Amino acid sequence: MQPHPATPQTLREIRRQLPEPALNLEPPVEALRAEITPVGVFFVRNNGTLPDVAESEGPGWTLSVEGLVSRPFRISLAELRERFEVVELVSVLECAGNGRASIAPAVDGLPWGPGAVGCARWTGFRLADLLAAAGADSGAVYLGFEGADHAIGKPGVQALSRGLPMAKALAPETLLAFAMNGAPLAREHGFPLRVVAPGFPGSAWQKWLTRILVLDREHDGAKMTGLDYRMPRHPLSPGDPLDPAAFEVITDMPVKSLVTEPSAGFQATGPLSVAGFAWSGHVPVAMVEVSADGGSSWHPAQLEAGEGPWAWRRFRAGGLTPPPGPVELLARATDRQGRAQPLLPAWNPRGYLNNAVHRVAGTLLPGGA
Repeated sequence: MQPHPATPQTLREIRRQLPEPALNLEPPVEALRAEITPVGVFFVRNNGTLPDVAESEGPGWTLSVEGLVSRPFRISLAELRERFEVVELVSVLECAGNGRASIAPAVDGLPWGPGAVGCARWTGFRLADLLAAAGADSGAVYLGFEGADHAIGKPGVQALSRGLPMAKALAPETLLAFAMNGAPLAREHGFPLRVVAPGFPGSAWQKWLTRILVLDREHDGAKMTGLDYRMPRHPLSPGDPLDPAAFEVITDMPVKSLVTEPSAGFQATGPLSVAGFAWSGHVPVAMVEVSADGGSSWHPAQLEAGEGPWAWRRFRAGGLTPPPGPVELLARATDRQGRAQPLLPAWNPRGYLNNAVHRVAGTLLPGGA
């Protein structure tokens, strides 16, 4: 199964035409030039079916909070609005497998290009407020989430049931969102309620949320165990034996950048300019550099502030003057701990967390300044 490549003009039409179990969609990089990614071009990732939750805030839909709590409850979206403060934040959402297609040798999983990422404005309730209302036990260490979707061809079987460590669940940035970019969540993005966990991979942002379990151990739901959304504690090479006990859950996304201008295959006269976005997990981006010679030399880019600590940040650089002919433009972000994007991807058996520099090839024509 492959994510369907699409232009911004066709993405929503493709959503209507594709069989719903196959709804994994990736926009082209040139569609990702806005600081807030429009819903119509935001990537879509599904592990199972799309549940048919009715409109009008999902009448009949409820969320339950249970497990290690002294006051378990079940609540509707209307009651959530009445009971809890509504907050808003801007955050990047990225699939852990973004960029998997460039991993070699090839690995299992959706062969995403670099477009399984976007930055949106999320509106909802602090998860910490719900846990306080439920009286979460002080000994709780993890949450488990369940959604209304199910595995393809297996009604009643969870397609994805991920969770969060308690520290992240209680963090002020972790929300249960009902709106994206000022409008109710689209069906493919989790209507009527989804988790928003900035800095964590998209797999932790459970969609169509119906149940929260407060646990005294790491959650063991669908795609929480084995090799799914887990990284080896030590580097592996193709052909090495795979012991699930030597893997750990992905909890933080690495520093990364994306060149959105110019587009791949560009033809231009010099000097060249480069623009795009940089983002990171829990350690902020410190700087971005660009190269016009395939990484032999680097030049600092101007890095804008962005819309809050979890948003991506636009970078720009100009005045690049490589010789006429084939050109490869690169962007490299570095976080505040000094961790920079590598030039080449690191292999792992599921192709997760590929944060190698983004490369855009084109041609510099003679006759520039």
